[in-house]
Amino acid sequence: MRILGINALFHDPAAALVIDGRTVAAAEEERFSRRKHGKRPVPFSAWELPEQAAAWCLKRAGLRPQDLDAVAYSYDPELARSAADLGLDDPWDGLRQTYAREAPGFLKAALPGLDPGIVRFVPHHMAHAASGAFAAEGADTSSVLVLDGRGERASHLAARRVHDRLEALHAQELPHSLGLVYEELTEHLGFLRSSDEFKVMALASHGRPRMLPELRRWVYPTGDGGFHATGVPWAELCPRRRPDEAWTQDHADTAASAQAVLEETLLDLVRWLHGQTHDELLTLAGGVALNCVANARIAREGPFDRVWVQPAAGDAGTALGGALLLAAGGGDDPDPMRGADLGRDWSDAELGAWLKTAAVPFDRPADIAETVAEALADNAIVAWFQGRSEFGPRALGHRSLLAHPGHAGNLERLNDVKGREQFRPVAPMVLAERAGEIFDGVTPSPYMLFVHDVAPEWRERIPAVVHVDGTARIQTVDRRAEPLVARMLTEFERRTGLPVVVNTSLNTAGRPMVDDPRDALECFGSSPVDLLAIGPYAVRRGDFFRSDDSDDASR
Repeated sequence: MRILGINALFHDPAAALVIDGRTVAAAEEERFSRRKHGKRPVPFSAWELPEQAAAWCLKRAGLRPQDLDAVAYSYDPELARSAADLGLDDPWDGLRQTYAREAPGFLKAALPGLDPGIVRFVPHHMAHAASGAFAAEGADTSSVLVLDGRGERASHLAARRVHDRLEALHAQELPHSLGLVYEELTEHLGFLRSSDEFKVMALASHGRPRMLPELRRWVYPTGDGGFHATGVPWAELCPRRRPDEAWTQDHADTAASAQAVLEETLLDLVRWLHGQTHDELLTLAGGVALNCVANARIAREGPFDRVWVQPAAGDAGTALGGALLLAAGGGDDPDPMRGADLGRDWSDAELGAWLKTAAVPFDRPADIAETVAEALADNAIVAWFQGRSEFGPRALGHRSLLAHPGHAGNLERLNDVKGREQFRPVAPMVLAERAGEIFDGVTPSPYMLFVHDVAPEWRERIPAVVHVDGTARIQTVDRRAEPLVARMLTEFERRTGLPVVVNTSLNTAGRPMVDDPRDALECFGSSPVDLLAIGPYAVRRGDFFRSDDSDDASR
């Protein structure tokens, strides 16, 4: 079967294409439109579709809209209840539901030739669950936990996969929502709601959970697989922060308390689910599953032997999950994800043509990995643009900013380059076989979705990647899956003795991650990055801004 998955209703619109159970392509609309998260999650934008992402997915496979067997739309308006009935303050939600019901017509207009009769509404949390249960390796029989802000009428789903079936075990109805509680705090702390929740997680490491007893009055597990989470009086815990204000210790302590109560509640849900299934593997999806601190605690203290997190755990991942769910239901055997590199790429010749069109000086070294390793050893900041772009919010060695981890000042330097808050950490990239001697936690960790304790003897050697609490959110690199990245890491260690490189996303604050060559050149040209490694080519900052333009730009 040829199935196109679509996420559109709330935020992070995305498309994914699954053919005969195999994921062929997946991409978020923001990478094409250059609007962070694609759109804001308001009812008035609910009609907007990932038109460019969907068209690209079809083009990648050489398909036309009329060649599709089904389209999975990751929301089922028939399951929804009014916002008022759900206890939500969302007076325009009826408009959102109207747009959802009209989605087949909107899709027909966006993809000329599409038969609107093949559009299938997939329950939002079942799409999330499928993105974990059908994408994880070795998940034929496994448990899955989904938590986010909201779906049709719930904010949580506990389910189990048995072969090609996905069985719902329990759901927590709204208004109780761990995701919405975290969103409310994000806004209260002066960050952008439904966008900057990761900043609250980072800020929490700077605080103490001294408000935890108070928060437990409002957020707690109910012991039956559900929870209470609504009505937190944030203003009683700390003053509201304006976006232009400095954060205080009260703000950090409130974040730490919220993080702690979230982790406590998640652990209870995980233990309840294991008591129902006794499975070895737990898969996680939904926006809350992007909380890598909570994920690490679930893996460390929870009853499951293995925990796997969907790398596109937010709403973008429901495009993939919806398609996989229909594929399994149609008799296809879903193929596990082999990596998150599911987006666009360009041949060496195409990249060379981009550089010539841009009239920038570049060269083609014998080995770009060795060239980058040498630059990093000299403490350069490198923009790394290689292969297919990543699906999901993490830079995983395809659209990355790289730096030397041995210089503590590189954390501040990178945050300045990206134009973001100084309390935010950057991540280490390390070969999978070396991770255990430096980091204590879940390995392999290819998707940067768990935090790890940094061994004390390494903290002074790689200070740029050690967070204030002594942890790091690592990415492990498999030599077989990422030979170019592995070679760069090996060459860097040969020069410095350090088997770790700083890896953060190739973008600046408020902008989507770089996706195409134009994005890469714009980012390189507007920020103090020393070297752009784009495919096999090197663009050096000194040459890029050289006043003498008489040389051949493609030497």
